[in-house]
Amino acid sequence: MSRPDVLIIGAGASGAVAAKRLAEGGFDVVCLEQGQRTDPGAYRGAYPDWELTGLKQWNWDPNVRQADADYPVEVSESDIDPLMFNGVGGSTVQFAAQWPRLAPSDFHVRSLDGVADDWPLTYEELQPYYERSDVDFGVSGMGGDPAYPPGAEPPLPPLPVPDVANEIARAHNRLGWHWWPGYNAIASRSYRGRRPCVQRGTCAWGCGEGAKGSTDQTHWPDAERLGVKLATGARVYEITVNGRGLATGAAYVDHEGVHRHQEASVVMLAANGIGTPRLLLLSSSAHFPDGLANRSGLVGKRLMMHPFGTVIGLFDRRWASWQGHWGQSLQSMQFYETGPSADFVRGAKWGLQPTGGPLGVAMGFGGDPVWGEELQERVSKSLGHSIMWGIIGEDLPDESNAVTLDSELVDSDGVRAPRIHYRVSGNSTRLLEFHAERASESLIEAGAYETIVTPQVRGTGWHLLGTARMGDDPESSVVDRWGRAHDVGNLFVIDGSLFVTSGGVNPTATISALALRATEHLISRRKGQATP
Repeated sequence: MSRPDVLIIGAGASGAVAAKRLAEGGFDVVCLEQGQRTDPGAYRGAYPDWELTGLKQWNWDPNVRQADADYPVEVSESDIDPLMFNGVGGSTVQFAAQWPRLAPSDFHVRSLDGVADDWPLTYEELQPYYERSDVDFGVSGMGGDPAYPPGAEPPLPPLPVPDVANEIARAHNRLGWHWWPGYNAIASRSYRGRRPCVQRGTCAWGCGEGAKGSTDQTHWPDAERLGVKLATGARVYEITVNGRGLATGAAYVDHEGVHRHQEASVVMLAANGIGTPRLLLLSSSAHFPDGLANRSGLVGKRLMMHPFGTVIGLFDRRWASWQGHWGQSLQSMQFYETGPSADFVRGAKWGLQPTGGPLGVAMGFGGDPVWGEELQERVSKSLGHSIMWGIIGEDLPDESNAVTLDSELVDSDGVRAPRIHYRVSGNSTRLLEFHAERASESLIEAGAYETIVTPQVRGTGWHLLGTARMGDDPESSVVDRWGRAHDVGNLFVIDGSLFVTSGGVNPTATISALALRATEHLISRRKGQATP
């Protein structure tokens, strides 16, 4: 391929947003994606084996899935297993599509609570990009939420709220607690060629209906029609630089094992909060002996993965509790800010979700599997009788939580694999225990006769954040407020690596808004942009 204006590495949420917007702006764009395209007909949600295939072929964990496009991740020193999907659409292929925004307070954590750092931008600066992303991804929801700042309503009405969720909403009214119909990047009616959600409850294993806002459906068709060249099966292992310290492109191995180099005037990294620092660390050179753009020493550090807990309520009444949308029918922000008497800082969002089919109930989400009579009892009590609050707790940045390169483990092309060191903090432990107690109160008030509490679940590292943080000071951040590397004038980071703090909500709405903002800044300054 010829030398494009911009090379994007990664075809997931942020890479797709940037590719489409750059193409609209008249840029020549190439994207390298190490995975492949997935035919929506391959998803198993409409078939009886969807839970079985979800344990292997469609597992969220690349160490379990072991697909050709995956790379192994060393996790022996991590309390949480990182989860991701490699392919066109990236992890949006398997995300639950919950679509909340960070709150204004999330950008000022240091000022408010004396921990972590403030972001170099505000919610108000990001709001218009949030609103435009809502339209592009086809977000369903309802305006007027008292826990949200004012702004444009989602473009689509909320998804159906099941009867049991109405019971929980009424319980929150009695308790005086916040609730609101959930925000989800799932079409509640036909939208831009996408069909509406059929409420199958298998969103996190791929949406065969095309209702979910994965970027292989929402962005890539338009981006390719506008001329973006998307190369799949392209495993990048180095960002190359010239004698002036500017990025010249990327070295990669194609699907036939041939080593190639793609030149570019500008490089954008969109490989997630593990893949991006891995590439920066792999790209050491005489100019950058400690890894590309790593003058601050922070590349790979301050990893945040949102410790996640669950509380399942068991009810005497029966309904199709395995159905719905795996996003969230309701969300609660009642305990999102630091409480005046709490022994922890910050808070969490709760999302009300289905509890899975027979196998999911048997395995126990976040719990231990059981067998024999205990298995029969669990399925009879839970299947058709349960609902779950999923609790996303704010994860504070800690430099000891980090992505490094493993000394022995490599991927199928011999490229060094990432090693994760991550420990759940005492603050997160106390936070999740408090929220689990309150979520149990919620479900009991709604009529549950029993709750099953798992304060923290290991296999829940969907949110990979903070490993190339933004900031105004090059000594304490990797990129500036626009995602441009302080040390490399034509290198941008546009994925979750940018995050300064994690907030207590799902991050994809913010990742896409930040990517759109960074891309528009590049477009506006195209004449002054440094190039090799």
